[in-house]
Amino acid sequence: MADNKLLSVDEALARVLSDAARLGEEEVGLAKARGRTLSRDLVAKRTQPPVDVSAMDGYAVRAADLAAGPLRLVGESAAGHGYGAPLQAGEAVRIFTGAPTPQGADAILLQEDAEVADGLVKAKEAARPGQHIRAAGLDFRMGAAGLCAGVRLGPAELALAAAMNHARLPVSRRPRVAIIASGDELVAPGAEPGPAQIIACNGFAVAAIAEEAGAEVVDLGIFRDDLAELERGIGLARESQADVLVTLGGASVGDRDLLRPALARQGMTLDFWKIAMRPGKPLISGRLGDAHILGLPGNPVASIVCALVFLAPLVRALQGDPNAAADQTEAAIAGADLPANKGRRDYMRARLARDDAGRLVARPQPLQDSSLLTELAQSQALLIREPGEPPLAAGSPCRIRRLPG
Repeated sequence: MADNKLLSVDEALARVLSDAARLGEEEVGLAKARGRTLSRDLVAKRTQPPVDVSAMDGYAVRAADLAAGPLRLVGESAAGHGYGAPLQAGEAVRIFTGAPTPQGADAILLQEDAEVADGLVKAKEAARPGQHIRAAGLDFRMGAAGLCAGVRLGPAELALAAAMNHARLPVSRRPRVAIIASGDELVAPGAEPGPAQIIACNGFAVAAIAEEAGAEVVDLGIFRDDLAELERGIGLARESQADVLVTLGGASVGDRDLLRPALARQGMTLDFWKIAMRPGKPLISGRLGDAHILGLPGNPVASIVCALVFLAPLVRALQGDPNAAADQTEAAIAGADLPANKGRRDYMRARLARDDAGRLVARPQPLQDSSLLTELAQSQALLIREPGEPPLAAGSPCRIRRLPG
């Protein structure tokens, strides 16, 4: 049911994510899995390391033998080619990093701590049992869950999956995000705009935010401020089997803001459309069949901030990310005096720097108009002010959210 009061940002996000169930599963090869979200726990198919191995170049020995005098050098153990016999009392085996430790050896004497002559190894330094030996299973053991469902697969996770001997990984299906922009004033980049027209730019940033969160994006283009034309765009989004339909512009209450009526005529169930947020008060949230609807404001900065706060978490939630709604803020120091904040959470564009004490300082840009992209491109973070927050003096603690890139 529509709610016409101003929702808090946190309540609005909770409602956007309330029915964002994970989409289907598919398997992909390791080379295609970067950035995907694991859909099931991944269990190790082997033990790593499979046997005790040396962590350094040196000599495999029995530590207690070193005090008795020089040891006889009886062989060599290299990575992939171990010494084939048990180590006997008074013996040493030349060993290299990653090579199997011979049975009976309990320490690695570093090569720089050894003197070797005439087939004898003499220790310049004592070695203690276990020194420089990586025990079998030190990293992981067969059958252990090395990666949990919901983890985003980055370089370290892919390396671990490969080490656990998985060539293909179960991942959540990428949410398909369809984007339509509305407005008679918009023309595509590269076109020659009329005197009262501007270049459509929001969609590129919103698409990048969605893709970074793991989505497959379909940009359906620009549609005029006309009910039939907007309904045609919505129909194309439905034909594309979009999991999320993102609209840009037309979400407010003016006579030319026709997106809500167009969505309603197509059967959208509206949840809310106004939130206590600056920039970004007019934001449509609802469902159209199985698709989630997010109607973002037309002002570029408002559109981008709303995509960061609402669209990216929704895309992650649809992939089963348990941390989709996790707090993305961190502590900083305000770089300027700020007046009391009013009734909406304010996301102020800010530059980041370190002061002489090494503290992270966020200095708000002098202009905060939601149409100004230059100020956004020159910022590294959003300084966040809560509704009703009193004046903030320069040097006071504050919260920031870093901008992508």
